[in-house]
Amino acid sequence: MEEGSLGFVGLGVMGRPMAENLAKKFLVQGFDTQPERLKGLAGVSTVPTMAHLSGCRVLFLSLPSAAVVESVILGNDGLVGHLAQGSLVIDLSTGLPAVSRKVAEALASRGIGYADAPVSGGEGGAKAASLSIMVGASERDFARALPYLRTLGTSVVRAGEIGAGNVAKLVNNMIVGVAFSAIAEGFALAASNGLDLVLLHQAIRGGWAASPVLEVSGPAIAANQYLPGGTINMIQKDLGYAALLAAESGVTIPMTNAARDIFAAAQKAGWGAESQPAIYKLWSSAKEKP
Repeated sequence: MEEGSLGFVGLGVMGRPMAENLAKKFLVQGFDTQPERLKGLAGVSTVPTMAHLSGCRVLFLSLPSAAVVESVILGNDGLVGHLAQGSLVIDLSTGLPAVSRKVAEALASRGIGYADAPVSGGEGGAKAASLSIMVGASERDFARALPYLRTLGTSVVRAGEIGAGNVAKLVNNMIVGVAFSAIAEGFALAASNGLDLVLLHQAIRGGWAASPVLEVSGPAIAANQYLPGGTINMIQKDLGYAALLAAESGVTIPMTNAARDIFAAAQKAGWGAESQPAIYKLWSSAKEKP
């Protein structure tokens, strides 16, 4: 381990550009279980195992699920047994608040800080270092994390104590999921009435329908191109987390549940690895059926 380096676990669609942006200002060492992701990293050195990151004073995670985060930290030979007292884990993954609190408690028992700091802005935001970052952490750990997080995003807000970052992110993705669904059905209605979808996008993007979700969805639907970035599988996972949190909290979420059903139908159709606007095909495919 290089003296003073940061560790980064998870170099996928979001993690890779975030690690590379950190490497513009700091020494960064990265690890991923998929060796092909370790190739061609700009400015990031790599290590053969996670244990090689144990000397890093700050360790970032960008992982696909709460279960993977829990396993990496608390599982057999997990990082909780390797990280030094006084180090800090910054989890950029979208997960469950209860898992964040469980992981933070285990780390705190060994004198290790933790921040749940999920990000929003997609692959483009990760590459441009323009992410919105929602943080759950103690005031002390937030202050420690802030210089690094400001390297990754243009908005960094402490939403509250541990778990609050993931609550905020799940609310974010509830809104995003409903927006993707509304845009898809609206564009389907427009298409059925003979509108050119490129012109539709131009017509509505300056009004109250304007949003980053529209700017992703409109061109993708008009071009029938659904390359990830963010996928149907990813947002469906997050909507499932939101449903779990809502059940625990005694809050009804009918709009989110409707969006979740739409994304589940798209998964069933085999489009889970495509970008979120591909749910539009639920309407266009139905129209094509005899």
